[in-house]
Amino acid sequence: MAEKTITLIITRQDSPDTSPYEEKFEVNYRENMNIISALMETQRNPVNAKGEKTTPVNWESNCLEEVCGACSMIINGEPRQACSTLVDKLEQPIRLAPMATFPVMRDLAVDRSRMFESLKKVKAWIPIDGTHDLGPGPRMPEKKRQWAYELSKCMTCGVCLEACPNVNSNSDFIGPAALSQVRLFNAHPTGEMNAGERLEALMEDGGISGCGNSQNCVQVCPKGIPLTTSIAAMNRDTNIQSFKNFFGSDHSY
Repeated sequence: MAEKTITLIITRQDSPDTSPYEEKFEVNYRENMNIISALMETQRNPVNAKGEKTTPVNWESNCLEEVCGACSMIINGEPRQACSTLVDKLEQPIRLAPMATFPVMRDLAVDRSRMFESLKKVKAWIPIDGTHDLGPGPRMPEKKRQWAYELSKCMTCGVCLEACPNVNSNSDFIGPAALSQVRLFNAHPTGEMNAGERLEALMEDGGISGCGNSQNCVQVCPKGIPLTTSIAAMNRDTNIQSFKNFFGSDHSY
């Protein structure tokens, strides 16, 4: 009895400067197989469906448990994580392509620098002075901590940017992930010391005004982060910050 196989049609690109092309692969099926497992088969035996020897397919992955966000790609037309997408749940042939929002490095691997630069722009961290032990910081109320934890699940996978129609090569919009991270760090008892700086960054070109409220981001987020709620909260906070700036308030928000 012949082994069951699955068909992959992969959009490939040999380098950032070359044109994309499609290549078909047939790989042996296994129960509970995910997309990463299927891609590993093409790497183990780089022969396409025509029986021709080819170069191994290139992609990014790390944790293999939907934590690092590195294996984001377009799977049957949807941006999602290859590690958590099961072959049994997909129609065949399975089409794999790199995310279009980010520059392709090779095959399914893209350069997500745009997203990381946006996080730098909004200072998505809590600065600490010196290297000595400052002791425990102020405690966050439990109710606040619970919703803040939901925001902290962001793994910078880039799926929300891929789904957002306002994030493209003609726009400098920072995207939903960075907006939500501002809300997270501004809610932190220590992070709120720099809240004004983060809000000012959102008020610049490419900031919150670039959101068209399509709400695609919240529908595709693999972690179920309430991105549109964060965007609404940041709209409110930037409006308050602009009033403070207009009336010359010396108090940081």
